[in-house]
Amino acid sequence: MDIVVGISDVKCSNKNGDVLVTYALGSCIAVAVHDPVAGVGGLLHFMLPDSTLDQTKASQAPAMFADTGIPLLFKSCYQLGADKRRMTVKVAGGASILNDTDYFRIGKKNITAMRKIFWRNNVLISAEDTGLNFNRTVRLNVADGKCLVKVSNGTLKDL
Repeated sequence: MDIVVGISDVKCSNKNGDVLVTYALGSCIAVAVHDPVAGVGGLLHFMLPDSTLDQTKASQAPAMFADTGIPLLFKSCYQLGADKRRMTVKVAGGASILNDTDYFRIGKKNITAMRKIFWRNNVLISAEDTGLNFNRTVRLNVADGKCLVKVSNGTLKDL
């Protein structure tokens, strides 16, 4: 069953038939995690790098921000039996879609914030498709951890 992960949303599953999918990643980033032993997968779709931008929104929707959403993703997977030492991490998104001048650089700021969080927590990113200037859709198969990225021109990548 496809489970849609919306913007500023996180979903986890330990059901073999589930596929976690998030659409329309522009400057937002999808973080897909999988524990093959526990059979747990999780997908986060965050919008912004830092919850200090709006702490009220961060308390209402922690998946909106990298610094509150990434810990929420991992903790949610731990509740289903996942173990950090076995988990693989794949990421996609962080594009510069809105303008050619890249004035706000939200995608680049999201990528930087995400990498800092993983570096501080000794988590390695096993695969990524980030940056550039196109939208992406990410699908994570909970059964085997296969992570597919579809870009706006229809190209499909296996991360």
